Amino acid sequence: QVQLVESGGGLVQPGGSLRLSCAATGSISYMNSMSWYRRAPGKERELVATIFHYGTKTYAESVKGRFTISRDGAENTLYLQMNSLKPDDTAVYYCNLKRGPSESWGQGTQVTVSS
Repeated sequence: QVQLVESGGGLVQPGGSLRLSCAATGSISYMNSMSWYRRAPGKERELVATIFHYGTKTYAESVKGRFTISRDGAENTLYLQMNSLKPDDTAVYYCNLKRGPSESWGQGTQVTVSS
């Protein structure tokens, strides 16, 4: 099973930017999809963005135009570029990979947007 390790979280002021990374221990070339999810305190887990095997990308309405999901197959890494951050984006962000019947999750990285 592929192991995923997120990094890049931290504290940022409203309007600022962060780039999250998700490093996979194995190849991501054969994945069905990779996604970023987030869970804010007291809220359910939310799907933020997905990139599918052939490159199609989808986004939650709340992040469209501000967040960009991308991948680097050579480095087996998934990214989430987050711009124009808002306090409502504060959450733990998780990386997810689906390949056939299997699914892998990272441990999460905290993003806090506050002045």
